[in-house]
Amino acid sequence: MAERKINMGMVGGGPGSFIGRIHFNGAVLDGRIDLVCGAFSSDPERSKAAGKSYFLPDDRIYGSWEEMLLKEKALPEGKRMDFLCIATPNHAHFGPARMALENGFHVVSDKPLTFDTAEAEILADLVEKTGLIFAVTHAYTGYPMVKEAREMIRTGELGKIRKVVSEYPQGWLSDPLEKGDNVQAGWRTDPHRSGKSGCMGDIGTHALNLAEYVTGLKVTQLCADLSTMVEGRLLDDDGNVLVRYSNGARGIIYASQVSAGEENGLRIRVYGEKGGIEWVQAEPNRLEVKWKDRPLEVRKPGNPYLSELALYNCRMPAGHPEGLIEAFGNIYRNVATCIQCRIDGTTPPAEALDFPKVTDGLRGMQFIDRLIESSESDSKWMNF
Repeated sequence: MAERKINMGMVGGGPGSFIGRIHFNGAVLDGRIDLVCGAFSSDPERSKAAGKSYFLPDDRIYGSWEEMLLKEKALPEGKRMDFLCIATPNHAHFGPARMALENGFHVVSDKPLTFDTAEAEILADLVEKTGLIFAVTHAYTGYPMVKEAREMIRTGELGKIRKVVSEYPQGWLSDPLEKGDNVQAGWRTDPHRSGKSGCMGDIGTHALNLAEYVTGLKVTQLCADLSTMVEGRLLDDDGNVLVRYSNGARGIIYASQVSAGEENGLRIRVYGEKGGIEWVQAEPNRLEVKWKDRPLEVRKPGNPYLSELALYNCRMPAGHPEGLIEAFGNIYRNVATCIQCRIDGTTPPAEALDFPKVTDGLRGMQFIDRLIESSESDSKWMNF
């Protein structure tokens, strides 16, 4: 079959959505994916208005995701959507993801994967049963310098890993914005829409995912202290976690949304027997390598000395910055490649399989469970 563009449908991403446009821009970055349909809001009129802003025809703008999935399934291959993008609040991930899988559609979902672990387990089982592609947009793993850090550790350049510190401080919820008209604050602090965790579910799962992705190690035990600093808030807005890794390394994972003055301070430091690395999301094109026996080294995108995996994810010549949209784009490009290979009956290259999967999303939900269990327990240390 001749190669064609991959068709995307979207749930969510309507008026007031921040993440919807991020998904869209990342998806279309390479010109390989078209947005062909959507159910952008639970309000049919708002969905129609959003669909018009994406220049969709009336008959491909739906009033509900249920209607969209059923009608898209009835369309011929090549016209119907190939995969569903889910860009909704946490509580609205599971329903469309499950129905999409049950009707033969691949899925790309925002994180955390679902409202709770039980839902995540159902999705993981469905993906295994159907063999469909399911990506979770832990997009920070899409940065070229994160890929370089992963390859340095995988190939043993740093020696055995001893210490991992992954942190994600923000300050935007230092005040009770949820009591006003801030849409993002409203749902992220609402246990009925966000789930059992606020800050740690929202951004702490990113810190976990980044640490495990970069090091190739798994957290096996944790000791957590979760707090709600803003009076009257219903979910945690700060969390500190001691962790033990599968190779014996020790580490810290912390996240906060009440660290006043911080913007989006995701940062990881990894130390091995021979040296360490440091990567900061605010300066994503800079990877610091700290050797115990020679001066500081700085690695940047686009340079030929980088690993093949890092270069595969570079989009610009050296000296040109790449950011979050490009990181999202790398995930969507890989998904598009894998779907195209399914259509053509070919095997995707190994690099294209490098994106966060449903099992990563499930692990994030299990992480939230263990954090809360540990934080509420006197014994503290929990197996994970």
